[in-house]
Amino acid sequence: MTYLLALDQGTSSSRSIVFDAQGRIVAMAQEELTQFYPQPGWVEHDPLEIWRTQLATARDVLAKAGISAQQVHAIGITNQRETTVVWNRKTGQPIHKAIVWQDRRAEPACAALRERGMANTIRQKTGLLVDAYFSGTKLQWILDNVPDARAQAAHGELAFGTVDSWLLWQLTNGRVHATDVSNAARTMLFNVHSNTWDAELLQALNIPEGLMPQVLPSAAHFGEIEPGLLGHSIPVGGMAGDQQSALFGQACFSAGMAKNTYGTGCFMLMHTGTQFHTSTNGLITTSAAQPGTHPEFALEGSVFVGGAVVQWLRDGLGAIRSSAEVQALAQSVPDSGGVMLVPAFTGLGAPYWNPEARGTMTGLTRGSTLAHIARAALESIAFQSAALLQAMARDAQQAGAAAVTELRVDGGACVNDLLMQFQADLLGISVLRPRVTETTALGAAYLAGLSTGLYPDTAALSQLWQAERRFEPQISRAQAQEQMQRWEHAVRQTTAA
Repeated sequence: MTYLLALDQGTSSSRSIVFDAQGRIVAMAQEELTQFYPQPGWVEHDPLEIWRTQLATARDVLAKAGISAQQVHAIGITNQRETTVVWNRKTGQPIHKAIVWQDRRAEPACAALRERGMANTIRQKTGLLVDAYFSGTKLQWILDNVPDARAQAAHGELAFGTVDSWLLWQLTNGRVHATDVSNAARTMLFNVHSNTWDAELLQALNIPEGLMPQVLPSAAHFGEIEPGLLGHSIPVGGMAGDQQSALFGQACFSAGMAKNTYGTGCFMLMHTGTQFHTSTNGLITTSAAQPGTHPEFALEGSVFVGGAVVQWLRDGLGAIRSSAEVQALAQSVPDSGGVMLVPAFTGLGAPYWNPEARGTMTGLTRGSTLAHIARAALESIAFQSAALLQAMARDAQQAGAAAVTELRVDGGACVNDLLMQFQADLLGISVLRPRVTETTALGAAYLAGLSTGLYPDTAALSQLWQAERRFEPQISRAQAQEQMQRWEHAVRQTTAA
């Protein structure tokens, strides 16, 4: 048997999954990761703990699968994006904790870039909005705030990387300092048209190019791991940021194919092929995972509060004892009874981009019950995702690009049949849940298999993708439109004075 090992380094945990050549899960291991909150709005991880937990799960999963490292054909890495690590090239020691993607400390630096009129240049070159979410200003902050960091960087003593680069450095014992295009595209320093670090943007943020990793396609030979780590040297053949990896794992390889990940938040990506579209509807453009050297792109939108609204029902309201109970409670009523819940607990993400918005509940009557609120909470996840897909459809139409005809889904909340059916109803297209919902790790495994010759091409991977269930719309487009109008009205109320 031939196996692939995916290292899936996420925000809350490090995981390793062994897949067979058909993309089926053989075994999985997971360890939680410590979150550090030194100040309001600041979020950090310990890079050494990231490495320690990732290595531990890799060893654990091989033992669980009952296989040796010699039976692993290749390794793929997927990771929480934008999280920033800077380390000393000689010692391999981080000079500061990793600054996590959620961290907002670099907002003043972003404001300065906007004031200098850099926003449009950054948008055109990188596809991104100027925001503290991305890695560039986090790196700038470390260089400006860690004593002697700028001098060390000037002397070529430091290395910068997102989590994928940091893991690769450790796996290869410091021999390889590299990343892939999908992670590089999240730095605000990478020209996605030429697939190169951009000299003008590096200069604008005062970042020496010597810090930056080599950028390779997402399916490439990234090096061999140190034999002593797992008992045998294995090639690292694939690497992609988590959302682009999920798009790849869902076999969304061509323009107009889209996936939505229902996690704590929701991330929707639509492949746009080789076309770079600048969104006029509140989305960002990003590099897709690229099996070859030609740039490929995707439109992306993110919802801040997706599955987290179910956690709020459990922990905030005490309406349920466990998240698994929410479907039964919501299904105990035929609809939400007119209740609308907009979970703007931390503002609204795409396509609204309103950080000042706050959560609201409207349409309450004397007859409203916890069941109606639970149903409204679940429906809010689908409403927000529908607003994203509508924004993508408008962008695609304006660009004369392919329209989305089906939505492939993954993430923890996609197991909820009520939610998936309501999603199909709102969108008016098929919603497809795959047999393997661990698509983030699967994408990394597929990239690794592709670069090492296990799979001949992406067509072979498309053949492996299988739907577990297909949800078809059961209401008319007029009814769906009426529902969306109610939602948009409720959204406007979250921002009303």
